[in-house]
Amino acid sequence: MEDKRANGDSCVSCNGSSKKKEIRVWCDGCYDMVHFGHANSLRQAKALGDKVIVGIHTDEEITKHKGPPVFTEEERVKMVKGIKWVDEVVLGAPYVTTLEVLDRNNCDFCVHGDDITMTAEGVDTYHLVKSANRYKEVRRTAGVSTTDLVGRMLLLTRNHFRQGSAEYDIEKEVKILKRQMKSHPGSSNMGQDSAAKSPWTGCSQFLPTTQKIIQFSDGKSPNPGDKIVYVAGAFDLFHVGHLDFLEKASKLGDYLIVGLHTDPVVNSYKGSNYPIMNLHERVLSVLACKFVNEVVIGAPYCVTEELLEHFKIDVVCHGGTPIALEDGKIDPYALPKTKAIFELIDSGNDMTTERIVERIISHRLEYERRNQAKEKKEIEAFEALQRQKQTQKAG
Repeated sequence: MEDKRANGDSCVSCNGSSKKKEIRVWCDGCYDMVHFGHANSLRQAKALGDKVIVGIHTDEEITKHKGPPVFTEEERVKMVKGIKWVDEVVLGAPYVTTLEVLDRNNCDFCVHGDDITMTAEGVDTYHLVKSANRYKEVRRTAGVSTTDLVGRMLLLTRNHFRQGSAEYDIEKEVKILKRQMKSHPGSSNMGQDSAAKSPWTGCSQFLPTTQKIIQFSDGKSPNPGDKIVYVAGAFDLFHVGHLDFLEKASKLGDYLIVGLHTDPVVNSYKGSNYPIMNLHERVLSVLACKFVNEVVIGAPYCVTEELLEHFKIDVVCHGGTPIALEDGKIDPYALPKTKAIFELIDSGNDMTTERIVERIISHRLEYERRNQAKEKKEIEAFEALQRQKQTQKAG
Protein backbone atom coordinates (compact mmCIF):
# COMPACT_ATOMS: atom_id res chain seq x y z
CA MET A 1 0.00 0.00 0.00
CA GLU A 2 1.31 3.42 -0.95
CA ASP A 3 0.77 6.89 0.47
CA LYS A 4 0.89 9.51 -2.35
CA ARG A 5 2.42 12.79 -1.18
CA ALA A 6 0.65 16.01 -2.08
CA ASN A 7 3.63 17.47 -3.92
CA GLY A 8 3.57 14.51 -6.33
CA ASP A 9 7.35 14.17 -6.36
CA SER A 10 7.45 10.65 -4.97
CA CYS A 11 5.46 7.88 -3.38
CA VAL A 12 6.44 6.52 0.01
CA SER A 13 5.62 2.90 0.79
CA CYS A 14 4.86 1.50 4.23
CA ASN A 15 8.43 0.25 4.68
CA GLY A 16 9.75 3.78 4.16
CA SER A 17 11.38 3.24 0.75
CA SER A 18 10.66 5.92 -1.85
CA LYS A 19 9.56 5.32 -5.41
CA LYS A 20 10.43 7.97 -7.98
CA LYS A 21 7.46 9.47 -9.83
CA GLU A 22 7.25 8.50 -13.50
CA ILE A 23 7.84 11.50 -15.77
CA ARG A 24 5.42 11.46 -18.71
CA VAL A 25 6.32 13.63 -21.70
CA TRP A 26 3.74 14.87 -24.20
CA CYS A 27 4.61 15.44 -27.88
CA ASP A 28 2.09 16.25 -30.58
CA GLY A 29 1.91 17.08 -34.25
CA CYS A 30 0.80 16.00 -37.71
CA TYR A 31 3.54 13.36 -38.12
CA ASP A 32 2.84 13.33 -41.84
CA MET A 33 5.42 11.45 -43.91
CA VAL A 34 7.23 10.44 -40.73
CA HIS A 35 11.00 10.77 -41.19
CA PHE A 36 14.13 10.59 -39.06
CA GLY A 37 13.67 14.25 -38.06
CA HIS A 38 10.43 13.32 -36.27
CA ALA A 39 12.15 10.30 -34.73
CA ASN A 40 15.08 12.40 -33.52
CA SER A 41 12.70 14.84 -31.82
CA LEU A 42 10.98 11.93 -30.03
CA ARG A 43 14.36 10.46 -29.06
CA GLN A 44 15.30 13.76 -27.43
CA ALA A 45 11.91 13.93 -25.71
CA LYS A 46 12.40 10.43 -24.27
CA ALA A 47 15.69 11.58 -22.73
CA LEU A 48 13.74 14.18 -20.72
CA GLY A 49 11.42 11.67 -19.02
CA ASP A 50 10.35 8.05 -18.64
CA LYS A 51 7.44 7.72 -21.08
CA VAL A 52 6.68 9.53 -24.33
CA ILE A 53 3.01 10.01 -25.21
CA VAL A 54 2.40 11.26 -28.76
CA GLY A 55 -0.75 13.12 -29.72
CA ILE A 56 -1.63 13.06 -33.41
CA HIS A 57 -3.90 15.54 -35.18
CA THR A 58 -6.82 14.21 -37.25
CA ASP A 59 -6.94 14.59 -41.03
CA GLU A 60 -9.71 17.19 -40.62
CA GLU A 61 -7.69 19.28 -38.17
CA ILE A 62 -4.57 19.25 -40.37
CA THR A 63 -6.53 20.17 -43.50
CA LYS A 64 -8.08 23.13 -41.67
CA HIS A 65 -4.80 24.60 -40.42
CA LYS A 66 -2.19 23.41 -42.87
CA GLY A 67 -3.66 21.73 -45.92
CA PRO A 68 -4.23 18.09 -46.86
CA PRO A 69 -1.92 15.50 -45.24
CA VAL A 70 -0.10 13.02 -47.48
CA PHE A 71 -0.98 10.09 -45.21
CA THR A 72 -4.28 9.20 -43.53
CA GLU A 73 -4.60 9.42 -39.75
CA GLU A 74 -4.62 5.59 -39.51
CA GLU A 75 -1.33 5.43 -41.43
CA ARG A 76 0.20 8.22 -39.35
CA VAL A 77 -0.79 6.54 -36.07
CA LYS A 78 0.77 3.25 -37.19
CA MET A 79 4.02 4.96 -38.22
CA VAL A 80 4.42 6.77 -34.90
CA LYS A 81 3.66 3.58 -32.95
CA GLY A 82 6.54 1.95 -34.84
CA ILE A 83 9.15 4.44 -33.52
CA LYS A 84 11.27 2.88 -30.78
CA TRP A 85 11.07 5.83 -28.37
CA VAL A 86 7.25 6.08 -28.35
CA ASP A 87 5.26 4.50 -25.50
CA GLU A 88 1.67 5.61 -26.22
CA VAL A 89 -0.19 7.23 -29.12
CA VAL A 90 -3.34 9.37 -28.82
CA LEU A 91 -5.33 10.25 -31.95
CA GLY A 92 -7.34 13.49 -31.95
CA ALA A 93 -4.90 15.87 -30.28
CA PRO A 94 -6.05 19.50 -30.69
CA TYR A 95 -3.95 21.72 -32.95
CA VAL A 96 -3.38 24.11 -30.03
CA THR A 97 -1.93 22.16 -27.10
CA THR A 98 -3.87 22.83 -23.90
CA LEU A 99 -3.19 22.20 -20.22
CA GLU A 100 -6.31 20.01 -20.16
CA VAL A 101 -4.71 17.71 -22.75
CA LEU A 102 -1.56 17.36 -20.62
CA ASP A 103 -3.59 16.70 -17.47
CA ARG A 104 -5.96 14.24 -19.12
CA ASN A 105 -2.99 12.17 -20.30
CA ASN A 106 -1.13 12.56 -16.97
CA CYS A 107 1.74 14.36 -18.70
CA ASP A 108 4.12 16.65 -16.84
CA PHE A 109 5.11 18.85 -19.76
CA CYS A 110 5.09 19.18 -23.55
CA VAL A 111 8.14 18.91 -25.81
CA HIS A 112 8.55 20.32 -29.32
CA GLY A 113 11.35 21.30 -31.70
CA ASP A 114 12.80 24.80 -31.85
CA ASP A 115 10.77 25.76 -34.92
CA ILE A 116 7.43 27.54 -34.69
CA THR A 117 4.10 25.89 -35.58
CA MET A 118 1.01 28.00 -36.03
CA THR A 119 -2.73 27.72 -36.54
CA ALA A 120 -4.50 28.92 -39.69
CA GLU A 121 -4.91 32.25 -37.87
CA GLY A 122 -1.17 32.52 -37.20
CA VAL A 123 -1.33 31.69 -33.47
CA ASP A 124 1.56 29.83 -31.83
CA THR A 125 0.14 26.35 -31.15
CA TYR A 126 2.10 26.06 -27.89
CA HIS A 127 1.37 29.48 -26.35
CA LEU A 128 -0.82 28.02 -23.56
CA VAL A 129 1.68 25.45 -22.29
CA LYS A 130 4.52 27.96 -22.67
CA SER A 131 2.67 30.46 -20.46
CA ALA A 132 2.12 27.75 -17.82
CA ASN A 133 5.83 26.80 -17.84
CA ARG A 134 5.01 23.29 -19.01
CA TYR A 135 6.90 23.41 -22.29
CA LYS A 136 10.42 22.27 -23.21
CA GLU A 137 12.27 22.60 -26.48
CA VAL A 138 14.59 20.21 -28.30
CA ARG A 139 16.74 20.90 -31.33
CA ARG A 140 15.12 20.45 -34.72
CA THR A 141 17.04 18.13 -37.05
CA ALA A 142 18.56 20.40 -39.70
CA GLY A 143 18.41 19.31 -43.31
CA VAL A 144 15.15 17.38 -43.40
CA SER A 145 11.46 18.27 -43.41
CA THR A 146 8.28 16.95 -44.96
CA THR A 147 8.32 20.04 -47.23
CA ASP A 148 11.81 19.16 -48.44
CA LEU A 149 10.90 15.52 -49.17
CA VAL A 150 7.77 16.57 -51.08
CA GLY A 151 9.95 18.97 -53.07
CA ARG A 152 12.38 16.21 -54.03
CA MET A 153 9.46 14.26 -55.48
CA LEU A 154 7.79 17.12 -57.32
CA LEU A 155 10.94 18.69 -58.75
CA LEU A 156 12.63 15.33 -59.52
CA THR A 157 15.89 16.58 -58.02
CA ARG A 158 18.86 14.23 -57.77
CA ASN A 159 21.27 16.35 -55.69
CA HIS A 160 20.38 14.45 -52.50
CA PHE A 161 22.42 11.46 -53.68
CA ARG A 162 25.33 12.96 -55.58
CA GLN A 163 28.55 11.05 -55.32
CA GLY A 164 32.23 11.85 -54.92
CA SER A 165 33.28 15.48 -54.46
CA ALA A 166 29.70 16.68 -55.04
CA GLU A 167 28.13 14.35 -52.44
CA TYR A 168 27.46 17.13 -49.94
CA ASP A 169 26.76 19.90 -52.47
CA ILE A 170 23.28 21.25 -51.76
CA GLU A 171 22.80 23.56 -54.73
CA LYS A 172 19.86 22.71 -56.97
CA GLU A 173 20.41 21.14 -60.37
CA VAL A 174 19.93 24.23 -62.52
CA LYS A 175 18.62 22.50 -65.64
CA ILE A 176 15.91 20.64 -63.74
CA LEU A 177 14.85 23.76 -61.85
CA LYS A 178 14.65 25.89 -65.04
CA ARG A 179 12.63 23.22 -66.84
CA GLN A 180 10.31 22.86 -63.83
CA MET A 181 9.73 26.60 -63.49
CA LYS A 182 9.13 26.94 -67.23
CA SER A 183 6.51 24.18 -67.32
CA HIS A 184 4.88 25.34 -64.07
CA PRO A 185 5.04 29.16 -63.90
CA GLY A 186 4.66 30.43 -60.35
CA SER A 187 5.62 27.05 -58.95
CA SER A 188 7.32 27.11 -55.55
CA ASN A 189 10.75 25.71 -54.80
CA MET A 190 9.18 23.51 -52.11
CA GLY A 191 11.98 24.23 -49.62
CA GLN A 192 14.63 22.74 -51.91
CA ASP A 193 17.00 25.68 -52.15
CA SER A 194 19.35 26.87 -49.42
CA ALA A 195 18.18 30.45 -50.03
CA ALA A 196 14.54 29.80 -49.06
CA LYS A 197 13.18 32.70 -47.04
CA SER A 198 11.84 30.78 -44.05
CA PRO A 199 14.51 29.53 -41.63
CA TRP A 200 12.38 26.46 -40.84
CA THR A 201 11.00 25.44 -44.25
CA GLY A 202 14.18 26.10 -46.21
CA CYS A 203 16.49 23.14 -46.60
CA SER A 204 19.96 23.21 -45.12
CA GLN A 205 22.00 20.12 -45.92
CA PHE A 206 21.67 17.15 -43.57
CA LEU A 207 25.17 16.25 -42.41
CA PRO A 208 25.43 12.70 -41.06
CA THR A 209 27.68 11.95 -38.10
CA THR A 210 28.73 8.78 -36.31
CA GLN A 211 27.25 10.29 -33.12
CA LYS A 212 23.79 10.47 -34.71
CA ILE A 213 23.97 6.81 -35.77
CA ILE A 214 25.05 5.83 -32.24
CA GLN A 215 22.12 7.78 -30.78
CA PHE A 216 19.66 5.94 -33.03
CA SER A 217 21.18 2.48 -32.56
CA ASP A 218 20.29 0.34 -29.54
CA GLY A 219 23.86 -1.00 -29.56
CA LYS A 220 22.81 -4.53 -28.66
CA SER A 221 24.43 -7.60 -30.20
CA PRO A 222 22.49 -10.84 -30.66
CA ASN A 223 22.54 -13.25 -27.72
CA PRO A 224 24.06 -16.72 -28.13
CA GLY A 225 21.49 -19.00 -29.75
CA ASP A 226 19.39 -16.13 -31.17
CA LYS A 227 17.76 -16.81 -34.53
CA ILE A 228 18.99 -14.05 -36.86
CA VAL A 229 16.79 -12.73 -39.67
CA TYR A 230 18.12 -10.68 -42.59
CA VAL A 231 16.23 -8.49 -45.06
CA ALA A 232 17.59 -6.04 -47.62
CA GLY A 233 16.33 -3.25 -49.84
CA ALA A 234 16.08 0.49 -50.41
CA PHE A 235 13.57 1.27 -47.63
CA ASP A 236 13.13 4.67 -49.26
CA LEU A 237 10.67 7.15 -47.70
CA PHE A 238 10.16 4.71 -44.84
CA HIS A 239 6.42 4.00 -44.75
CA VAL A 240 3.68 1.76 -43.35
CA GLY A 241 4.37 -0.96 -45.93
CA HIS A 242 7.96 -1.20 -44.71
CA LEU A 243 6.77 -1.17 -41.11
CA ASP A 244 4.33 -4.06 -41.58
CA PHE A 245 6.96 -6.06 -43.49
CA LEU A 246 9.62 -5.55 -40.80
CA GLU A 247 7.18 -6.48 -38.04
CA LYS A 248 6.42 -9.80 -39.77
CA ALA A 249 10.11 -10.41 -40.51
CA SER A 250 11.03 -9.78 -36.86
CA LYS A 251 8.61 -12.51 -35.78
CA LEU A 252 10.58 -15.11 -37.73
CA GLY A 253 13.49 -14.85 -35.30
CA ASP A 254 15.02 -13.03 -32.35
CA TYR A 255 17.27 -10.44 -34.01
CA LEU A 256 16.48 -8.51 -37.21
CA ILE A 257 19.22 -7.10 -39.46
CA VAL A 258 18.32 -4.77 -42.34
CA GLY A 259 20.73 -4.38 -45.27
CA LEU A 260 20.46 -1.02 -47.04
CA HIS A 261 21.60 -0.72 -50.64
CA THR A 262 23.69 2.27 -51.72
CA ASP A 263 22.13 5.13 -53.67
CA PRO A 264 23.66 4.12 -57.06
CA VAL A 265 22.47 0.52 -56.58
CA VAL A 266 18.92 1.67 -55.71
CA ASN A 267 18.93 4.03 -58.69
CA SER A 268 20.04 1.17 -60.98
CA TYR A 269 16.90 -0.84 -60.23
CA LYS A 270 14.43 1.99 -59.48
CA GLY A 271 15.52 4.63 -62.02
CA SER A 272 14.37 8.29 -62.20
CA ASN A 273 15.58 10.24 -59.13
CA TYR A 274 15.24 7.33 -56.71
CA PRO A 275 16.09 6.96 -53.92
CA ILE A 276 14.23 10.05 -52.69
CA MET A 277 16.21 9.81 -49.43
CA ASN A 278 19.96 9.22 -49.56
CA LEU A 279 21.71 6.35 -47.80
CA HIS A 280 22.56 8.37 -44.68
CA GLU A 281 18.92 9.43 -44.27
CA ARG A 282 17.59 5.93 -44.92
CA VAL A 283 19.92 4.46 -42.26
CA LEU A 284 18.45 6.68 -39.53
CA SER A 285 14.86 6.10 -40.73
CA VAL A 286 15.27 2.31 -40.47
CA LEU A 287 17.21 2.43 -37.18
CA ALA A 288 14.33 4.37 -35.60
CA CYS A 289 12.00 1.40 -36.20
CA LYS A 290 11.35 -0.61 -33.05
CA PHE A 291 11.47 -3.94 -34.92
CA VAL A 292 15.03 -3.40 -36.22
CA ASN A 293 18.13 -4.41 -34.25
CA GLU A 294 20.93 -3.64 -36.70
CA VAL A 295 21.54 -2.03 -40.10
CA VAL A 296 24.17 -2.96 -42.68
CA ILE A 297 25.13 0.30 -44.42
CA GLY A 298 25.72 -0.29 -48.12
CA ALA A 299 24.81 -3.97 -48.14
CA PRO A 300 25.72 -5.99 -51.26
CA TYR A 301 22.84 -6.39 -53.69
CA CYS A 302 23.42 -10.12 -53.94
CA VAL A 303 23.36 -12.04 -50.65
CA THR A 304 26.82 -13.59 -50.34
CA GLU A 305 28.34 -16.45 -48.36
CA GLU A 306 30.54 -13.90 -46.58
CA LEU A 307 27.49 -11.90 -45.47
CA LEU A 308 25.67 -15.00 -44.20
CA GLU A 309 28.69 -16.21 -42.26
CA HIS A 310 29.72 -12.83 -40.86
CA PHE A 311 26.30 -12.11 -39.33
CA LYS A 312 25.45 -15.78 -38.66
CA ILE A 313 22.16 -15.36 -40.55
CA ASP A 314 19.53 -18.10 -40.19
CA VAL A 315 16.72 -16.71 -42.36
CA VAL A 316 16.70 -14.35 -45.37
CA CYS A 317 13.40 -12.68 -46.25
CA HIS A 318 11.91 -10.59 -49.03
CA GLY A 319 8.52 -8.91 -49.36
CA GLY A 320 6.01 -8.66 -52.17
CA THR A 321 7.93 -6.21 -54.37
CA PRO A 322 9.47 -7.64 -57.58
CA ILE A 323 13.06 -8.88 -57.28
CA ALA A 324 15.27 -7.16 -59.86
CA LEU A 325 18.01 -9.40 -61.25
CA GLU A 326 21.59 -8.11 -60.99
CA ASP A 327 22.88 -7.28 -64.48
CA GLY A 328 19.54 -8.60 -65.72
CA LYS A 329 20.41 -12.23 -65.05
CA ILE A 330 21.59 -12.94 -61.47
CA ASP A 331 19.03 -13.64 -58.72
CA PRO A 332 20.26 -11.73 -55.62
CA TYR A 333 18.70 -14.41 -53.41
CA ALA A 334 20.11 -17.43 -55.27
CA LEU A 335 22.40 -18.48 -52.41
CA PRO A 336 19.85 -18.38 -49.55
CA LYS A 337 17.38 -20.19 -51.85
CA THR A 338 19.96 -22.93 -52.45
CA LYS A 339 20.53 -23.20 -48.71
CA ALA A 340 16.73 -23.37 -48.13
CA ILE A 341 16.82 -20.38 -45.74
CA PHE A 342 14.87 -17.98 -47.97
CA GLU A 343 11.28 -16.92 -47.18
CA LEU A 344 8.82 -14.66 -48.98
CA ILE A 345 6.71 -12.51 -46.65
CA ASP A 346 3.28 -11.08 -47.40
CA SER A 347 3.07 -7.96 -45.25
CA GLY A 348 -0.62 -7.54 -46.01
CA ASN A 349 0.09 -3.93 -46.98
CA ASP A 350 0.30 -2.74 -50.60
CA MET A 351 1.90 0.64 -49.85
CA THR A 352 5.06 1.36 -51.86
CA THR A 353 7.40 4.32 -52.24
CA GLU A 354 6.07 4.76 -55.78
CA ARG A 355 2.49 5.05 -54.49
CA ILE A 356 3.55 7.82 -52.12
CA VAL A 357 5.15 9.72 -55.00
CA GLU A 358 1.93 9.23 -57.03
CA ARG A 359 -0.12 10.69 -54.16
CA ILE A 360 2.13 13.75 -54.05
CA ILE A 361 2.15 14.33 -57.81
CA SER A 362 -1.62 13.93 -58.12
CA HIS A 363 -2.12 16.64 -55.49
CA ARG A 364 0.77 18.80 -56.66
CA LEU A 365 -0.97 22.19 -56.64
CA GLU A 366 -2.56 21.58 -53.22
CA TYR A 367 0.83 20.78 -51.69
CA GLU A 368 2.46 23.79 -53.32
CA ARG A 369 -0.26 26.12 -52.00
CA ARG A 370 0.07 24.50 -48.57
CA ASN A 371 3.80 25.06 -48.43
CA GLN A 372 3.65 28.61 -49.77
CA ALA A 373 1.14 29.51 -47.03
CA LYS A 374 3.25 27.72 -44.42
CA GLU A 375 6.39 29.61 -45.42
CA LYS A 376 4.54 32.98 -45.39
CA LYS A 377 3.36 32.40 -41.79
CA GLU A 378 6.82 31.25 -40.72
CA ILE A 379 8.50 34.35 -42.20
CA GLU A 380 6.07 36.64 -40.36
CA ALA A 381 6.65 34.78 -37.09
CA PHE A 382 10.43 34.80 -37.52
CA GLU A 383 10.48 38.54 -38.24
CA ALA A 384 8.30 39.21 -35.18
CA LEU A 385 10.67 37.11 -33.08
CA GLN A 386 13.67 39.08 -34.34
CA ARG A 387 11.93 42.39 -33.56
CA GLN A 388 11.15 41.13 -30.06
CA LYS A 389 14.79 40.21 -29.48
CA GLN A 390 15.96 43.61 -30.70
CA THR A 391 13.48 45.35 -28.38
CA GLN A 392 14.70 43.29 -25.42
CA LYS A 393 18.33 44.17 -26.25
CA ALA A 394 17.49 47.86 -26.55
CA GLY A 395 15.62 47.77 -23.21
